[in-house]
Amino acid sequence: MSPTDQERQLTTELQALYAWADAEVGACSPRCDASGKCCRFKEYGHRLYLCQIEARHLLQAAPLWTMPADEGGCPFQIDGLCSQRETRPLGCRVYFCDPSFSGAMEAIMEEGIRRLKEITDRHALGWDYASLHTFLNDPARAAITAPPSFNENLPCDTLPRSLPLVS
Repeated sequence: MSPTDQERQLTTELQALYAWADAEVGACSPRCDASGKCCRFKEYGHRLYLCQIEARHLLQAAPLWTMPADEGGCPFQIDGLCSQRETRPLGCRVYFCDPSFSGAMEAIMEEGIRRLKEITDRHALGWDYASLHTFLNDPARAAITAPPSFNENLPCDTLPRSLPLVS
């Protein structure tokens, strides 16, 4: 399979997983107060974790962010809203502040992670699961190749938007 075909297949499989998760969450109808707490990690004492294929999917479509990224929150929350709604990772799709949803949230997340591992195994990519800020501050970890002149103190607008998979 060519790198381009592999990229398309990964995207298709990841989008199918996200559609499944969205349907599972939708069936439970958890309450969302639209408070933005889910994206203000430090303030509310939580972190967002994702795997490398999710990070790649998110970061390739993301607006520019400054490095090193501030761990206080998600740089893609703009005016209290998610600017990356279509490419947001599983954790964002499943996390709700609604306490009555916590049991279902855990079950959906566990099944989603199992499915993500299957995808990475099927494509022989290895498993790398880390915080969003780990990937923001080290884009190569998301299988995004930074140019040789990459400087961690420069904004990520220096990174090309379409990059090959690192094998």
